[in-house]
Amino acid sequence: MSENLSHYRVLGVSVTASDSEIKSAYRRKVRETHPDLGGNSAEFDQVRRAFEVLSDASARASYDRSFGSTRPAGQPRTSSPYDAAGSANASSNGSTRFWQTDGSGSTGSGHGKARASDPAIFVPPFVDGQYSELTKAQAKQRVYGVPRKRGLFSQRPRLEREARVIKMLMSNILEGFPSARLVNGLHTPHGRGYIDHAVLAGYRLALIDSMMLPEGVYQWDGQTLRRDGRVIEPPRLIDSVRLMQSVFPELNVMGFAIVLTPNNSPFEPVIDEVRRGNSEFTSPLEVTNSANAIRELKMFLGSGPQPNVVDVGLYARLIRAMHD
Repeated sequence: MSENLSHYRVLGVSVTASDSEIKSAYRRKVRETHPDLGGNSAEFDQVRRAFEVLSDASARASYDRSFGSTRPAGQPRTSSPYDAAGSANASSNGSTRFWQTDGSGSTGSGHGKARASDPAIFVPPFVDGQYSELTKAQAKQRVYGVPRKRGLFSQRPRLEREARVIKMLMSNILEGFPSARLVNGLHTPHGRGYIDHAVLAGYRLALIDSMMLPEGVYQWDGQTLRRDGRVIEPPRLIDSVRLMQSVFPELNVMGFAIVLTPNNSPFEPVIDEVRRGNSEFTSPLEVTNSANAIRELKMFLGSGPQPNVVDVGLYARLIRAMHD
């Protein structure tokens, strides 16, 4: 039993398992792993640790908010195994996946390299009698979470803005990308903030936030948004992107701040990208209007290797981190 298995996998329960299901699974695993019953002491310790966390509501919530990562948040990755099509498909615990692609990045779609418009393929595939962190019905559900309050004060503008973005993503991204999965309202790793929306497609993850601004022309230099020389604070997504990249080294993570306007025009406001001094424009965050955001999201999510894959384990980790 690997040291890096999630607590849910150790006990063999779904991420939505009830307290009674966790207790039943624990008793069954104890019988299988207890040294006095012929089991392995290291595996028994893993079972015991998993139960200690998942049977305590507070500890389980904290574990879920950390996305079940064994890598400390903020620790940089070295390289992603999914940055190039055809690379060995290393799992989040560093082991090689058995559903490797061929040299072109094909997942068996029948026409070479997979396309984002291909039917979704679940990995690992669902097989009767084999463990999965989500049921097939849960994995087929393409949207989790709705806009919801955070705190005691009125948040109607934010909730309305999030609802607009969800509608936009469902009609423009999910309809064309069968593998795309949308999770709304996540904790950042270890509870350091919130992420309004996350779209997972293949092995690319888009973190999405939004803001409302008047029509006009703005400048974005990768760190600061300005209009007429005045600095406007964009959504604080850059740190979230870096944290999520550190806990999901198998993914390519990018942030998108969608700027909406009161007149609902997808082409407003105009946001120009400018360089900082002589440096090349590079940023883990795109700040853009609705029309450009949809175009950039399609390019980002659709151009990665295996864009038609739904990685069930990764999807489960995102779902677990939704805030109440």
